[in-house]
Amino acid sequence: MANEQIILNAEPRTEQGSAAAGRLRRAGSLPAAVNRIGGDTTLVKLNTHAFQLMLRHHTSKNMLVSLELEGAAIPALLREIQYDVITGKPIHVDLGEVSLSKKIRVSLPVRLAGEPEGVKIGGGILAQMLREVEVECLPADIVEGFDVDISGMKLGQSLFVRDLNLGAAYTVLTGKEQVVATVSAPEEEAGATAADGTPAATPEVITKGKKDEAAGAAPAKK
Repeated sequence: MANEQIILNAEPRTEQGSAAAGRLRRAGSLPAAVNRIGGDTTLVKLNTHAFQLMLRHHTSKNMLVSLELEGAAIPALLREIQYDVITGKPIHVDLGEVSLSKKIRVSLPVRLAGEPEGVKIGGGILAQMLREVEVECLPADIVEGFDVDISGMKLGQSLFVRDLNLGAAYTVLTGKEQVVATVSAPEEEAGATAADGTPAATPEVITKGKKDEAAGAAPAKK
């Protein structure tokens, strides 16, 4: 499901420089720049309060917005937000105009949903290796993330990129043989070593089953 349409009202601005930007911010406006498809840049200002409210409800780093500027609707991707290092408030925004009929490449998060059978019953450990995949899609099909059901994963099973069913709107560009997540036995993780005999780097553990809750615990009955 694609993101809901986000509308941002913008006004043109002609002043440039840090002094002009400071005046805008004190007046409640947020300086922004829109890189147009034709190669030029349009300087605009946004309402700071409205922009901050929008950020509270949308977390995607590939956010498609409809920029309402002088009676025209400009589809644009939110490219970068600069923040004040002290207050943490946004101080400048960069956007890029896109064509709604032309596919683009974006990296979108992969979110694991559910508790694997191998963790719940087998006492295994779930680890996520890949947190986002690169896809090609139309701008209107950009989502905040893909929720992948992993409740059926068993002990010793891995989820690969090739196993992801993202829908016809997306062409996956990330290598199909890359591992997204694994459910392994605790002893397999503890005994993992690199080729030179040193401990191998391990991915972030998402959750552990009952076998790993306490040292010396008896194995779960089947």
